[in-house]
Amino acid sequence: MARTATKAPEAGKDEPHKAGSSKTTPRKAASAQREALGGRSRKASAPPAKSQGPRAERQAQRREAILAAALDEFSARGFAATRLDDVAKRADVAKGTIYLYFRDKESLFQELVRTMLSPVVSRVAAAPMIDLPARMVVEGIADMFVREVFGTRRQDVIRLIITEGQRFPKLAEIYYHEVIARVVPAIRALMTRAVARGELPNDALARFPQLLAAPAMIALMWNGLFGRFDKIDVREILQAHIDVLFGERKAS
Repeated sequence: MARTATKAPEAGKDEPHKAGSSKTTPRKAASAQREALGGRSRKASAPPAKSQGPRAERQAQRREAILAAALDEFSARGFAATRLDDVAKRADVAKGTIYLYFRDKESLFQELVRTMLSPVVSRVAAAPMIDLPARMVVEGIADMFVREVFGTRRQDVIRLIITEGQRFPKLAEIYYHEVIARVVPAIRALMTRAVARGELPNDALARFPQLLAAPAMIALMWNGLFGRFDKIDVREILQAHIDVLFGERKAS
């Protein structure tokens, strides 16, 4: 019986590049880290519910409309001044309809944070499992932030936390548990691995992973306050920060 030869896969074609591989080019590495972090842009809205019939679809659409209206009202008026009556009017539903989906204004805000930011947070939380040099992973996170946070309504949620969190500790608590408590340990693990591999000169980023997000927060606040006078290019400030942390990338 003739034996069928099995063609071996081309080296590196279907396998992720390992850190330190001499064959990893910047272009291939960039492609790998974008794929690992979810390179395709997603809309900053609630994911569509699985089809369960016309009634379920109407309920999902109504719920999404309420969340979108809440974000508009919170962004325009602030948390304190926003009334559920205004949210209902903007969503074109009766006020009582909101209570079918959300217990109160705080639970509405909590679901807004979870719905808007969880897709991004989940990908950042997976960063330590990506077996690429830390710099490449960080550049992928920065690219994702520019595309899927700063370029969408998600930035409005973060700005709301910055402006309202101190006056309303419950909002800050919601954001902490939904976002910070998931992102910071992931970045710390990534930076700890980078230190062990000799990719960083010291353990400052492992001890204070908040430093990684500092320029992103500065850009959000700066452009919100002074953007009409002197707008910061978010992509450029993040890349400059990465160069400061890891050293300028050598031309290949």
